[in-house]
Order: sequence, then C-alpha cells, then structure tokens
Amino acid sequence: MDVLRIILQVLLVLTSGFLTLLILLHKGKGGGLSDMFGGGITAGAGSSGVAERNLNRITISFAIVWFVVIVLLGLIQKLA
Repeated sequence: MDVLRIILQVLLVLTSGFLTLLILLHKGKGGGLSDMFGGGITAGAGSSGVAERNLNRITISFAIVWFVVIVLLGLIQKLA
C-alpha cells in the first residue's frame, strides 16, 4: 500500500506542475490581469484555433488525471 501511495504522490506532483504550465499557456481572454501586464498587445498574435482546442483537451485530460489521483489518495488515506 505504501508503494501505491508513493506512486500516486509522485503522479500528483507531476500532474500539478504540468497543469500549472498548461493553464499558463492559455491565451488571455482580456479584461483581467493579462491586460494589465500587456496581454492585450499580443492578442492578435495568439495561437490558432486548432492549437487552442488541442491545448484545451490536454489541459482537461491532465485535470481529470489530477482529480482522480487526489480521490485515490484520499481513499487510501481513509483505509490506512
């Protein structure tokens, strides 16, 4: 059980880091902090629609894996 917990904790750290990077890669929608720091200037030079959709799919996939790992860690903790 300890090996499974360690594997899930490592997976949690990795998915958390990748999820943070993927969220930061998304294009700013405007009207928030992205405009304050010059995000509105590069709005026209953003990524294409296909790339943005693929980035969304990858981000959602990592978010689902992240959520499942957290639930599994909680269940393991409760059983221990």
